[in-house]
Amino acid sequence: QVQVVESGGGLVQPGGSLRLSCAVSGTIIIGYVMAWYRQAPGKQRELVASSTSDGNTNYADSVKGRFTIFRDNAKNTLFLQMNSLKFEDTAVYYCYAQNPPWAASWGRGTQVTVAS
Repeated sequence: QVQVVESGGGLVQPGGSLRLSCAVSGTIIIGYVMAWYRQAPGKQRELVASSTSDGNTNYADSVKGRFTIFRDNAKNTLFLQMNSLKFEDTAVYYCYAQNPPWAASWGRGTQVTVAS
């Protein structure tokens, strides 16, 4: 069974940085579509960034130029480097892993809070 576990969240001041990690077990992520989603209080879950098996990446407009998604297939781990954080980046961040066409797996999320 595929297990997805996020880590690296925390409290950071505006303009600061955090790196989130997503460790995947029970499978090998080489062929997977991997992504980060986030959900702020009272809002719907939204896609932050995605990474396909062939190396393509995609970002939400709100994070372009500030966030970087990358993966270490040898370590079965996905990362999200978040720089220049803003108040509006506060949310629970979820890791998504899918080996198409099979069902995706989600982590339980890690809280990111941007506050002064």
